Parts: sequence; structure tokens; C-alpha cells
Amino acid sequence: MEKKKSKRKVKVKSIMFLFVVIIFICCCIFIFTKKDNILIEKKEKGYLASSTYTIDLYEYLKEEEKESLEKKDSLVRGKEIKYFPDSSLIYEDKEYLKIIYEDKNYYVLKDNIVSKKEGVVLEDTLYVRTSANLKKDLDGNLLSLVKKGESVKVIGFNKLLDDGSVDLYKVKVGEEEGYFLSEYLLANEEDALKNYDEEGIYKIHAERTDKLGGGNGGSLDYYPVTKANFEDNKMPQEVYALYINGARGIKNSIQGYIDYAKTTKINAFVVDIKDNCVPAYQSKVYETYSPTNYKYANNTIEDYKYAINLLKENGFYVIGRITTFKDDYYALDNKENAISKTDGSLLKHGGSYWPTPYSRRVWEFTLNLAKEAVNLFGFNEIQFDYVRFPDRISSYKNIDFHNTYNETKAEAIQRFLMYATYELHKLNVYVSADVFGESSWGYVTAYGQYWPAISNVVDAISAMPYVDHFEKKETYWTNPYQTMLNWGKTAALRQSEIKTPAIARTWITAYDTPYWKPTVIYNGEKLTEQINGLYDAGLTGGYMTWNSGSNLSKYKSQFSAFNRTYGK
Repeated sequence: MEKKKSKRKVKVKSIMFLFVVIIFICCCIFIFTKKDNILIEKKEKGYLASSTYTIDLYEYLKEEEKESLEKKDSLVRGKEIKYFPDSSLIYEDKEYLKIIYEDKNYYVLKDNIVSKKEGVVLEDTLYVRTSANLKKDLDGNLLSLVKKGESVKVIGFNKLLDDGSVDLYKVKVGEEEGYFLSEYLLANEEDALKNYDEEGIYKIHAERTDKLGGGNGGSLDYYPVTKANFEDNKMPQEVYALYINGARGIKNSIQGYIDYAKTTKINAFVVDIKDNCVPAYQSKVYETYSPTNYKYANNTIEDYKYAINLLKENGFYVIGRITTFKDDYYALDNKENAISKTDGSLLKHGGSYWPTPYSRRVWEFTLNLAKEAVNLFGFNEIQFDYVRFPDRISSYKNIDFHNTYNETKAEAIQRFLMYATYELHKLNVYVSADVFGESSWGYVTAYGQYWPAISNVVDAISAMPYVDHFEKKETYWTNPYQTMLNWGKTAALRQSEIKTPAIARTWITAYDTPYWKPTVIYNGEKLTEQINGLYDAGLTGGYMTWNSGSNLSKYKSQFSAFNRTYGK
């Protein structure tokens, strides 16, 4: 019995001793880990948040009775940190918390710490400096136009970039919610209402008022843009390109073009994705937007893919051409999105029907076709042709353009190209636009093309100063060098009127001029004269051959022009 009691006493004493030891250890932890009133066990994970791209980090200093916070560093918002919720420090009426980042202790404003990464963007209200449509989603589908100076309520973002900026804000405008490009938004209304370089660049264009019905230069956007330069898709410094249309049987004919091009300096091809009434392949996009285009497509996807792949496998830079706002089949399938007369019938101009450039549905159709072509066939560049209203459009009366947002023609054209360029750059593909030679003359054309506004947006601008498009004077078509030199100087001047011009890569006349008898034969010598005139005018981005039939025999007769390097 005594033995049992003794064992019980020993056991109780052991438990008491263990309890005392535990209390002692806890006290030691409390004493030796306590620093600046912070307990390590209360450390939590958080993220740095701000309404600006970076957050200041401070060091707490204490000398005798004097306390201070000294800025030591800064971090971009979105960085993951450890913070101490019970470490509140009030300094100059502001509350700071202590954080650990990369094993260093700092203080940051309490408001700059959030528990979830989706909360790191603290902007509230922003203002539009460049008019654009809200994006319904991240696929490029569109909602209403939001104009310069309007405010948007920030409710989120799509992704945070390495410098703390975001690509797209999720915003609310009225009752609509959508995405808006961050570079088009500023923090205050006054700055948003200003125009880029008002006394310099902007003033040049603002003085070009609306004289022909296409709009005025002052309503367009001239903010510099960063031109694309994709590591996995390098654009040749100078493109020497032959054109191939989207006719039936491209699979069987493509090898002949390749074999010939390899005997020359040709390094690229322009191949039709869609010409008016000549859809090159059976695009799935047509099934949704334009069944008639699908019905009359010239090639299967498989045959067309074979041709484009063969060009790429042989080392050529391949440009996909799309006629944008001239498309009989789309207009007939979607009459509500086509230029019409006020009596409801479609406008037929130049033998064709015209989808209206004001329609965002047309924009989405064109973009989805371009994106599909890039994803299926790997085009290096998408080229938009007929990116304009019909020429001589001002001669028509009682026309309904379906101008939903009360835009000028030039605004609609520039905004479409801004939209398409942004979306296609996400696929690491370049964007070019074809323009009439007239667009270089220093005014806003009646059909909405204004060289500086377009050149400022796209990666390459491709004018079409064909010799038979000038006045029917003998000097133009008998002396193509002088014709291109004179014209090229006006284009070079337009290029100098913006900070970030596109590469000027020009279409040349590669067909026999049709209006004179006897017919003027455009052989290699005539092509060489054109190209030399362009280069001597300062347009050194290369050339593309326009011959609507893309006749290989004709190209072979012009061998001397294609077998030389220009501008050297």
C-alpha cells in the first residue's frame, strides 16, 4: 500500500514538474521572440496593394525619445509578403504594419496590405483618354463605346504585369460591366481631356479640318505606341513579297511560286485569306457570321493549310490578306450591318456591297477570321485591305451608315485598327493596313483614311500608289521612278508627323496598265524604277507586287526586279 502511494506521489510530482517546465518554456518564447511588440506566431500571409504601381517600404528608427520612418525601398504591388496584424504603428497620423519580405523587416501603410491577390488593385475611378469600346470578355467581343473624358468605375482587372500595371481593368460604366485597356485610362479627368503634345504633334493634325466628309484630324488619337517585336516571329527589315490570290487549287499551284521565289531575293508572300467574293478556305467563322462565304469558299482547310505550311517550311514570311469592309457575301447575310440606302436597300458601289465600318459586329467577324487564320495556319502577319468606306461616298445621297455612336469615318477606321492590332498582338502576330495613295496628301480623305492616324497604330502601312490610279497623263506611267519618288516624299512627310510611325511597305504596280493603247507593259525594268523611287523617297520597308491574278508567268517576266537588293 505504501508503495502504491509513493508511486502516485512521484507521478503527481512529475506532472507538476512537466507543467512548470512548459510554463517556463512559454515564458522564454514570449520574452525572447518579442520584438517591437510583435509576436511571431501571429504572422500572416498578405499581398501589397495600391492605387499606383509601387508601394514604399519604410524602416523604423528610434533614437532615445525620437522615432521616425525612413523610406528604404519600394516594391510593385501584388508581391506576396508576411505581415503582423498586431504590429500597428502610428506615425504622423498614419497607421503602418510591419512586414517581412525576403527576410528583411519593413513597415508599410496598413491600407497597402490585403489578404487576397485579386484585391491588390485599389484604383476606384479612372478617366478615358482614348475612346474605345468596352470589351464584353477577354476574347475581344465588344460592348458600348466609351468616349474621351468619360469616367469608369474600377471593379477588378484581368492580370497583373511584372511592373505592377494591369493589362485590362474590369470596369463599370452605367449599367454595363466590361474590360477596358489600362493605357487608355488616367487618374484624373483634366489629364484625360488633354490631347497628346497639344502644341506640337496634335496641333499639326487639328488644323486639318473636315473638308471632304471623312472627319477632322483633331478628333483622332496620336499617343505614341510601342511597335511589336516578337522574339518567336521576326519581321524582315525589308519585305520583298509576291502576292498570291485565294483561287481554287492553291495546294497544287503553291510549289511553282516557291520554286521561282527561291531563284530571286523574294523573302515573303501575301496570300489571300478573304477577298471580296473569293473566300480562300472554308472558315468555321463563316458558319457563324456569313454562311454564304462558307458556301463559296475555294479551298478546304486542309488544302489551304498545306499551301501556307509549305511557304513557311521554305523560310518565307507569310502575310494573310483580308478585305475588311468590302464583302458582298457578308453584307447579303447581314443586311443590318451593311451600308444601305434610307429606303432599306443595300448600297451597291463599284459593283459591290459594303459592310459598314461603324458596326462592331463586322469588327468582331473580321477579328475572329484573322485569329482563326493565325491559329490554324501560323501567319506571321495579318493585313487588312479595304479598311475604309467606299471611295466617292460623298457623291451619294440618302445613305444609312448605321452610325451607332455618331463617329466620323476616320474615327471608325482608326478605332477598328486599334482594336484589331491589340487583339492580334496577343497572338504574337503583326498587323498591317492597306491605304490609298491619296491618304498621304495631308488631309482626311472622304472614305476615312488618314495616314498619320493609321500609321501610328499598325506595324506596317502599305499604300497603293498604282501608276494607273494617278491622272491619266503620260508622264505618270512612262516614268514610274519619278511618279513614285514624288508620291513617296509626301508619304515620308506624313510619317514624320507622328512619334511612332509604322514601317512603310508599299504595293507596286505589277500588272500592265489597262487604260492606254497600246498597253504599257510593266516588266522588270518598270518595277525596278518604282521600287528605286520609293527607296529614294525614304520608304525603305520593301515592296509587295499587286497583280490581282497573281500570274506566275507574269512574275517570271519581271525576274530582273526581284533578283536585286534595294537601297544599298
